[in-house]
Amino acid sequence: MLERQVTILNRLGLHARPAAEFVRTVRSFQSSVTLIKNGDDYSGASILDVLSANLDHGSTLVFRVEGPDAEAAMERLCKLLEDFKRQEEEDGY
Repeated sequence: MLERQVTILNRLGLHARPAAEFVRTVRSFQSSVTLIKNGDDYSGASILDVLSANLDHGSTLVFRVEGPDAEAAMERLCKLLEDFKRQEEEDGY
């Protein structure tokens, strides 16, 4: 099991489009991904859970990844958060 504290970097947070991309990415791995925010657990494979976590700009949470490809999943998900910020900057947000 891996855990890493992360911060939402993009200005608009994980609203519908990036949340859907995040969930698609989680589902591409065999490992399970749990988002932990303020003591509450959310499934990274559920769009409703990800949206319910209210992952606004500056939110801090923990990714917990368990499974055979946990390392690859953790690295990809952390990079995805950076990609969301870069995409916003390129789009002028």
